[in-house]
Amino acid sequence: MSNPDSSTDVPNVTILGLGQMGLVCASLLATPDPQGAGESPRARVTMWGHDPDESGSLMQTRKSDRLNGFELPEGVRIAMKDPEALSGADIIVCAIPAQFIRPVFERLKKHVPEGASVISVSKGIENETLLRPTQIVADVLGDDPDGKPRALGCLSGPTIASELARYLPATMVAASDHPGFADRIQGLFTTSWLRVYTNSDLVGVELAGATKNVIAIAAGIIDGLGAGYNAKSALLARGLAEIARLGDAMGAHTDTFFGVAGAGDLATTCFSPEGRNRSCGEELGKGMTLEAHLKATKSVVEGVATTRSVMDLAERSRVEMPIASAVHAVLFESMDPVDAIAMLMSRAPRDERVG
Repeated sequence: MSNPDSSTDVPNVTILGLGQMGLVCASLLATPDPQGAGESPRARVTMWGHDPDESGSLMQTRKSDRLNGFELPEGVRIAMKDPEALSGADIIVCAIPAQFIRPVFERLKKHVPEGASVISVSKGIENETLLRPTQIVADVLGDDPDGKPRALGCLSGPTIASELARYLPATMVAASDHPGFADRIQGLFTTSWLRVYTNSDLVGVELAGATKNVIAIAAGIIDGLGAGYNAKSALLARGLAEIARLGDAMGAHTDTFFGVAGAGDLATTCFSPEGRNRSCGEELGKGMTLEAHLKATKSVVEGVATTRSVMDLAERSRVEMPIASAVHAVLFESMDPVDAIAMLMSRAPRDERVG
């Protein structure tokens, strides 16, 4: 097995999850930079999915219904059995929806190699426990057998998967509180078209990635109602203020929410026509029920479950989040989207406050 602390070795990377981010991460790591100096892949990549039928189809066709026009590089190995998925893995990339991280890692725990690091690209907060993705992984795996804390980190930012698949310019943030691990993530994922910044605020980066999905549902509702760009821009500004308030109460750095992982990711998610959370809100604004939309979509809409968690965190932290509260009312309390907008607009006048 490669030394996980060595920057010169080509690591063995296992990606858990066959969704859009898992696919583009696999392609990025297994393909030489088309505009850079590298002539070989930056990692030996294995992918694992919980559905053997989907895994088998991806292995045979190198294509996925989840990402139109995408073709998985031949060098990426698809593991059909649990033990072979993590055999020799130096780094594990968690690309699993937040509500499913725990059962997957509980299933695979006995196969995780000693010293393997974990990078999360998941965005959400677990219901019931209110844990962030890296916290869920830490809770399941615990420390290494020698008692040393396992290196955990996340990679987040404004990243529409179809654009990454086409090598369009993008930025992300690598965050970790484990010494040197954010730098290692940065080195592994940076290319001529993907610029990766580092940040020690793991709490803030993960929280920003989760909460922006809730605000994106609200942005989609505005689109569905045809309320206009003035309303949508105001929503983004005030939504960011809510996110920053919650982050401050939870010990995050306020600056994080006004950077790439915060404002950058929020803007992309709220304006991109491909954003699953925005699209969900748009259908709700047009009159579709949540149940009907979730049944019709192929992918998990992370913001739906995360809305419950965010409201629980807000209550626990005593933070006022009127936009998130309105989204919760539309999703789970049968409030008409028109009434939700009216409720927000009729709030008592006050000074603007950010954070």
